[in-house]
Amino acid sequence: MNIPLIYNEKPIFGIDIGFSSLKTMQINHSDKKMEVIGYGVHRFDEKAIENGVIVDPAVIAAAAKELFTNELIGEISSRRVVATIPVARTYNRTMLLPKLSKKDLRAAIMTEAEQYIPLQIDELYIDYEIISETEKEFELLMVAAPKTMIDSYMTLFEMLGLEVTALETTISASSRLVANAERGDVPTILIDFGSMSSDITIFDKAMVVTGTVAGGSDTFTSEIARSLGVTKQVAHTIKTKYGLGVSKKQAEVMSTLKPQLDLLIKEIKKMIRYYEDRTNAKDKIGQVITMGGGANMPGLSEYITNELRIPARMCSPWENISFGKLQPPNDIEKAMYITVAGLALMHPREAVL
Repeated sequence: MNIPLIYNEKPIFGIDIGFSSLKTMQINHSDKKMEVIGYGVHRFDEKAIENGVIVDPAVIAAAAKELFTNELIGEISSRRVVATIPVARTYNRTMLLPKLSKKDLRAAIMTEAEQYIPLQIDELYIDYEIISETEKEFELLMVAAPKTMIDSYMTLFEMLGLEVTALETTISASSRLVANAERGDVPTILIDFGSMSSDITIFDKAMVVTGTVAGGSDTFTSEIARSLGVTKQVAHTIKTKYGLGVSKKQAEVMSTLKPQLDLLIKEIKKMIRYYEDRTNAKDKIGQVITMGGGANMPGLSEYITNELRIPARMCSPWENISFGKLQPPNDIEKAMYITVAGLALMHPREAVL
C-alpha cells in the first residue's frame, strides 16, 4: 500500500518494522548499478506492537536512535523514509471496474470495499493501483489499512523527525526486490517467511492476490524445541543446519513442522485456484520463490516443489545489488534484509501523487 505524501528527487531509505526488530537500508541508484550505502538491525520489546498497531512508539523510537547512532554499517544519508506495514493487517483485493472518472472510480472502489471489509469505511485508509486496462474497464488492486495502525506509524516517524514518503505492505516491498532480481515474465508465487506468519502473493507483472498464514521462522523454531525437548537455541541450529533435509532428526522435524506446512500448502492451492479461475487457466504458475528468515531451511524448497508440483527455490536477490566497500551480512543474515532492501529500491520518482 503506497500513501504518497510528497515528490522530489532527494534520496529515500527504507525501514522495516517487524515483530520484534527494526531493519533499515539505503541504496544509491544509478543507471549502471545499485549500491547499499548503509544498513543495520536492532531488536526491541515485542510488546511495543499489538495487532499491528504501535502502542508504545517511544520503545521503537529508542531502538531506532540506537540503530542510527551506534549500529549502522555505513550510513543513512537521508531523512526521507519509506516504511512497511504488515500485510496481515491489511485488506487486499483485485477488482474489475468499468472505466470511470477518477472521482467516480474511487466511489466505486469504496462501494466494493464496504461489501467485504469487516470495518467501517471511515476507519480505513484506502488506496489502489491500476494493474491493467482495456477500452472498457480497469483491473486494479485495492489495499485498505486501519487508520489506527497507519496513524501509529506516522506518530513514530514524527517522533524521529523523519519525512514519510510512502507506506507499503511487506509483500509489496519484497515483490519489488524479486522483480529486480528474477524473471518477470513468469507468473510466480512469492512466499515471505516472517517471524510469526508467512505472506503469500501471486505476482504476474503486478501483485494479483495476496494471503497470510500463521506460522513463520520463529514458529518453526519453537515447534522443534517443544517436540524434541531442546532449547530454542539448539532448535534454531537444527532448523538452519538440517531442517527438512536428510539427517538423524529428519523424521521428527518433518512430523513436527508438517501441520504448519500443510496450512501453507492449503492456502497456496486456494490462491492458485482463484488465479486460474480469474485468468480462465490461460496462464499457469511457473515458479515458487521463497524469501525471509525461514526460507533458508534445508529441504523446504524440495518439500514445496513436491507438494505443489511447481519448481520452488530461494530468492537470490543480491546479484544486481552491490554492498560496495561495506562488509556485507553473511548469507543467513541477508535473508533478514529482503523486505527492507525492497523498500530501499523504491526510486524517488515512484513516490508521486
